[in-house]
Amino acid sequence: MTDDAAAEALRRRLSEEAERSGYHLNPDREFTLGLARGLLLNESRYGYQSCPCRLASGNADEDRDIVCPCDYRDPDLAEHGACYCALYVTQAALDGAAKLHKVPERRGGARPSLAAPPSVHPWTMGTGAPRPRAAGPGTAGHTGAPGPTPYPVWRCRVCGYLCARDEPPEVCPVCKARKDRFERFW
Repeated sequence: MTDDAAAEALRRRLSEEAERSGYHLNPDREFTLGLARGLLLNESRYGYQSCPCRLASGNADEDRDIVCPCDYRDPDLAEHGACYCALYVTQAALDGAAKLHKVPERRGGARPSLAAPPSVHPWTMGTGAPRPRAAGPGTAGHTGAPGPTPYPVWRCRVCGYLCARDEPPEVCPVCKARKDRFERFW
């Protein structure tokens, strides 16, 4: 498969997955093809499709938040009508009811990135001291309760899907329930 054919296949797959999940790809085909090429290039470089709009470190654990669709997509869509790279847009943006503008970068702070010193890890929250974690499954002291997370955990009341993020997703990726069907779990 040629690079252009692979990018077109990825663009189509992303579009189908987005629509099934209640999301929308940017309607500019050439623009989204360029982003698809970037995703494929990053996959060949790093082994995962990190956002083409951000610098990846090459460490899968450090880059987990920027694997497409990144952790920042939903808050960006809710606040700005598009994600940081504008691969995903809202229905209002598609309809022309929302004017798109530059989306500020959400990634940073205590999150490891090329802009943060390597000693800063998300679980330290910038303090330099590791946050306490619950014992994992199969270890002494494990109670079944999750370890601490810097984000609230949301539960879909329809199917039980759990996610840790600032806000619940607009649409549940499992059962397609709307945001209002989520409850704060912990």
